[in-house]
Amino acid sequence: MQVIDRISYRLPQELTSAVKSSIEDWQKNNKVKRLWDKDASLWTGDDEGKWLDWLHITSDQIKNIDALKKLAAEVKQEGFTHILLLGMGGSSLCPEVLSITFGKADGFPKLLILDSTDPQEVQTRLDAIDLKKTLFIVSSKSGSTLEPNIFKQFFFARAEEALGKGNAGKHFIAITDPGSKMEQVAKKDGFRHIFYGLPGIGGRYSALSNFGMVPAAASGIDVDRFLKNTQEMVESCSPAHPVEENPGVILGIILGVAARSGHDKLTLIASPAIYDLGAWLEQLIAESTGKQGHGIIPVDRESTGSPSTYGKDRVFAYIRLESDACTEQDKLVDALEKAGQPVVRISIPDIYHLGQEFFRWEIATAVAGSIIGINAFNQPDVEASKIVTRQLTDAYEKTGSLPAESPIFEENGIKLFTDETNAKAITQAVGSNKTLNGMIKAHLARLKPGDYFALLAYIEMNSQHEKSLQEIRHLVRDTRHEATCLGFGPRFLHSTGQAYKGGPNSGVFLQITADDKKDLPVPEQTYTFGVVKSAQARGDFQVLAERQRRALRVHLTGDVEAGLVRLKEAVRQALS
Repeated sequence: MQVIDRISYRLPQELTSAVKSSIEDWQKNNKVKRLWDKDASLWTGDDEGKWLDWLHITSDQIKNIDALKKLAAEVKQEGFTHILLLGMGGSSLCPEVLSITFGKADGFPKLLILDSTDPQEVQTRLDAIDLKKTLFIVSSKSGSTLEPNIFKQFFFARAEEALGKGNAGKHFIAITDPGSKMEQVAKKDGFRHIFYGLPGIGGRYSALSNFGMVPAAASGIDVDRFLKNTQEMVESCSPAHPVEENPGVILGIILGVAARSGHDKLTLIASPAIYDLGAWLEQLIAESTGKQGHGIIPVDRESTGSPSTYGKDRVFAYIRLESDACTEQDKLVDALEKAGQPVVRISIPDIYHLGQEFFRWEIATAVAGSIIGINAFNQPDVEASKIVTRQLTDAYEKTGSLPAESPIFEENGIKLFTDETNAKAITQAVGSNKTLNGMIKAHLARLKPGDYFALLAYIEMNSQHEKSLQEIRHLVRDTRHEATCLGFGPRFLHSTGQAYKGGPNSGVFLQITADDKKDLPVPEQTYTFGVVKSAQARGDFQVLAERQRRALRVHLTGDVEAGLVRLKEAVRQALS
């Protein structure tokens, strides 16, 4: 029996009318068929048509399911205790969602993810595994992305130490596009397997391709069941169904119309057991729509508040897991709906229906991109940060140091950095109150109605750091009633970073960097993981400044946890 994740919505009258008009437009102009026919004129008429191979990937995977089943049996038989996936963005976020949501399967290794150049985070992953019993998956579509390459260099060298030269390759699998640099490396180093991506599927649309399904199979998820459930959604999103009954297209119309009407802060609320789905959705939505001054800003992991907490720029998506629903969330979402906020409800029977949501939201994002009027498949501003990072690491290779920089202010172990334009705006607003509290207050005062506040933290992503940062974001949200975002660097660079730089200039950014307790070398390179992370943070900030974003960098010296406590108190005082 076909079971499709249900969708319903309640919108303010003006949005209801606009959505109805858009539905009529999509039906009259045969736009769903044009999408499935890969008609680039549905977007900007550029190269969009060559990036839509994800439309048929689920059926392709089902046809070739034996390869995934064979991998699962092989991994189980080998007795690996851990799988460590080394990737960034589209190659790591879907596996992370599956790992957190499904947990460890009986008889299979535990799936861990590394998508950070923070040396402490790299060390934490190293400490969590037995090198002799770990299967490494190096996942990189292009094969040239900096982070997966240096992760591979680091862990391959460690594996050689533990297993002996010539034996490490048996513990490595590559997922990459045909002809990539990573394919060459994998062949040279004798990797156990190479699984290929499709050149016509961009990273953030690759969840149902090998980039998502190989780690899923290796960690014991029943990928046959998962994909067959997903195929039901694929068929429901086809041109055979009226627009108003198409579960992906209707969601995309709502999101696109809402964004054009000023409701551009898509606030994600997910049942606790599927909370990490938001991390994948963030990248898909932000990187696809946030460009040319337009876009949807996804808001993930913000605690749900009362209606008075929010402004008029939100649209809420409540993704409810029927098998593990939270009654408190239900009540809060009911209150938002009664208060007139736009609310979309999606009901998932069980976690094996997550694939339906991957596909539904991919369709919805493509549709929203068409309505907004942008190319939903490129990421022009992501490359800008990569270029600056490369320049900085190249400079380090030549000189042995990163360029010197001077703070605009320093107090109690916290240093503030920014560019000349932002420095002038902040110092003028501070006046004679040149204290840490005063500087933070001046920066936060730049938030205007309809803006959003984003914390960009280049520190280890762990529960204690996240708790402190969540407290800071909610201080801002609950005081200023503006949307708030939280991202850990450098992983958000391959996700929301595109929207922050290329989307609407409505963000106020607080970047956080810190001294590293210890650093780790990158084999075959002069630079270290700490140097790479610093270069990425500087590159990120430089591009934000070039895009005339309101940005301030806070550098914590000494103990990171103590620094976050001091920063939280400064924010509290600044908002009082």
